[in-house]
Amino acid sequence: MAAPAPDPIPIDIARDQLVAAITPVNDTERVSLAAARGRIAAETVLSQIDLPATYNAAVDGYGIHAASLLTAPDRRFRIAGIARAGHPFTGLIGPDEAIEIYTGGVMPAGPDCVAMHEDCTRTGDHVTINKPLVAGNNMRPPGENLASGEAVIVKGQKITASLIGQLAASGRADIAVYRRLKLAIMSTGDEVVDPGCQPGPGQISDANRPMLTAMLADSHTEIIDAGIVPDRRDRLVEAYRGALAVADVVISAGGASDGIEDHTQHAMQAVGADCAFWRLAMKPGRPMAVGQAGEKLIFCLPGNPVAAFVCTRLLIQPLLLVLGGGAAGPLLKLAVKAGFSHKKKPGRAEYLRVVLSGEGAEQVLLIHGRKGAGVISSLTGADGLVEIPLDNAGVEPGMVLNFLPFHERGL
Repeated sequence: MAAPAPDPIPIDIARDQLVAAITPVNDTERVSLAAARGRIAAETVLSQIDLPATYNAAVDGYGIHAASLLTAPDRRFRIAGIARAGHPFTGLIGPDEAIEIYTGGVMPAGPDCVAMHEDCTRTGDHVTINKPLVAGNNMRPPGENLASGEAVIVKGQKITASLIGQLAASGRADIAVYRRLKLAIMSTGDEVVDPGCQPGPGQISDANRPMLTAMLADSHTEIIDAGIVPDRRDRLVEAYRGALAVADVVISAGGASDGIEDHTQHAMQAVGADCAFWRLAMKPGRPMAVGQAGEKLIFCLPGNPVAAFVCTRLLIQPLLLVLGGGAAGPLLKLAVKAGFSHKKKPGRAEYLRVVLSGEGAEQVLLIHGRKGAGVISSLTGADGLVEIPLDNAGVEPGMVLNFLPFHERGL
């Protein structure tokens, strides 16, 4: 008699267990900032300078002594010079004088505040300030952006455009990053053919491989197209062995359950991979297996495209970030009210495709598209996923749920 199937594991627990078990890559290379976007930092960079290095003007206007204005609000200050960004004034500005200064200009010796030009009246080479000021008004202090010794970027951060700007501002031209992860992606099944080929009787075009490639293609990954593998155990074993020889991660779509034609678990055993789990307590995506062969991972996704998409989004993408040297972090979840009813039994989480409807605090989540783990159209046009928790026994309008936005629908 076959052994009873193990209980499905909640996806959050599965993700945490795998994060604890995997060994991130440690090979590094140095790249220019122009090539760094999307890579994972392999070093912590500390600023060697204060930025700005001096007191700077935060607005266009006139720098003066605040005390001089306080004692004589109608004082006419003589304009003693001009300071522009990159062209500082090197003299001393006295108590009865002003410096004509522009945003980013270095504050010369003397003035301790800047009056905005629209609050001033200029007559020839004199200026009257029409608004009270105190020391420090409209000035940027040294180190306001970065202080010397402050971390510009921390090891494990994924490098964004803003981080590149900060690195450049600190004087860096390059950075150490972890090498790219190599991902081998394959589909399985006699029923799938490459897009563009004419399907035979009972066959369909392969949607999973192109979709997963698009999802996982990133600056810190390198995709290897491992093709379509027939429904034969020996062919799948051969495909897994070939992929493990060249890739850090193998991802197969289809054949993830324990049916008679589902060979993934046997193939994982044949290539020496320990099965971490093979059922998730979630819908869609329950029949998913994950194996570990040394420091390499095998993900066996369900064949239904929506299930494959959801599992990749919630499990594979976060794990690839960690495996690639990135810091583990929680998924972005926003609390939003449901605008729909849904019947559900406790025992597994559900992830439905939704759109946001309404404005501001009145926004609610509405189910998008037709149901079904194979209905790809439910993904197109969706704003994200709504998470209906494991122990939930049904959804009613007004119930607050977690919304997981798709980044391609955000800013």
